[in-house]
Amino acid sequence: MSAPTLARRPVSRTLAAALLIAAALAGCKTPPPEAPEPDPVALDEAEPQPATPDPEDAPAGPETIRVATFNVALFFDTRCDSGDCGEGYWEQLPTVEQFEARANILARAIERLDADVVLLQEVETEESLLALQSRLADRYPVAVLGETGGTASIDVAVLSGGRKRRVVTHRFKRLPRPNGGGTTTFAREFLEVQLAFGDKEIVVFSAHFKSKNNDDPDRRLAEAQGALKIVLEAVEREPDALVVLGGDLNDVPGSAPLNALEDGGLLLRAASDVSLERAWTYNFRGQLNELDHLYMAVGTGSYVPDSANAFRDGDRGLGGSDHGAMTAEFKFP
Repeated sequence: MSAPTLARRPVSRTLAAALLIAAALAGCKTPPPEAPEPDPVALDEAEPQPATPDPEDAPAGPETIRVATFNVALFFDTRCDSGDCGEGYWEQLPTVEQFEARANILARAIERLDADVVLLQEVETEESLLALQSRLADRYPVAVLGETGGTASIDVAVLSGGRKRRVVTHRFKRLPRPNGGGTTTFAREFLEVQLAFGDKEIVVFSAHFKSKNNDDPDRRLAEAQGALKIVLEAVEREPDALVVLGGDLNDVPGSAPLNALEDGGLLLRAASDVSLERAWTYNFRGQLNELDHLYMAVGTGSYVPDSANAFRDGDRGLGGSDHGAMTAEFKFP
């Protein structure tokens, strides 16, 4: 129900997009199961483990790197973890043949991106992730899942070339809600992976912020504010690395969460220099929305101008997903 207003005024494109997305998600019978907020007891975050040392004879790395983010949409494995699976239930239960066919389609979609690092969302389990990696192993020897441990959880992940140096998780970090509203946590894992390509370093973050189903915009804003802080901590810790954040952030340019990420000009949104037609990743009844984003920490490298592109199948998402993928290229420092 809309709030009463004293005068009619035009609705901004940002607000209109947000309302349309919220309306679409409100029509879902069963909301996506985001990991519940953990008990605040024993939430001390583990200290990042030391990075794997670089070999002394590491070859020269590339000058540029392409990063992609792709919400593959509910890539469930063939096991029923919740006890309520199949048609009409949240947890889907594909047959082995259906699972293999879906993995083939998604792998072909990922190949199209031609990316060196792929940030994934909505991957249920290690089995789901390895099904993709096994089809792409020549390109992506690194596969990391940000498992939350929830039943039938849909998690973030990273597929990458190069070498894995360190993995840091931030799921249990307490995030202050705006306006003194207590604290919250990330809705899914906020996955940090440090990688080496020859003698070049990159730190990537794969994110999937709170959905608009059973909306909690303050939590999504808290996630963005917390993500910015964590990214800047990585910049300080790894001064020679390129640092990139990407994922399905469930909001559009000009929204409070994205404004928070861009506060102070410390993060640059890769697609800010291209048209909506080039950048949209979600189509709701003809309303084109930018929900999937890539950000670079300013000063850690440089964004290649005009390199951001969304990949889609016509006017739909990519590879059977309801989301398109976003790619962009960056120069190492």
